[in-house]
Amino acid sequence: MTASSRRKVELDPDTVERDLARLVLTVVELLRQLMERQALRRVEGGDLTEEQEERIGLTLMLLEDRMDLLRTRFGLEPEDLNLDLGPLGPLL
Repeated sequence: MTASSRRKVELDPDTVERDLARLVLTVVELLRQLMERQALRRVEGGDLTEEQEERIGLTLMLLEDRMDLLRTRFGLEPEDLNLDLGPLGPLL
């Protein structure tokens, strides 16, 4: 096998789009979970007004709904967004 034939990568447009969507949605899901944890800490710490708590809750619910729609569009399950980081364990 020559060096040039080993470097060939067959790209299927459908696969590339799905894989890119999976990567982007994984990053968004990680950020969503971090925001949710931070919001819970702030609520438990009493740092937010009731209006702020409600607004954050609605925003997080909307983001989760949008994530569901995008996962469905690209044929992904929630567990598809969890990257295996080897010795560090799963990302999410």
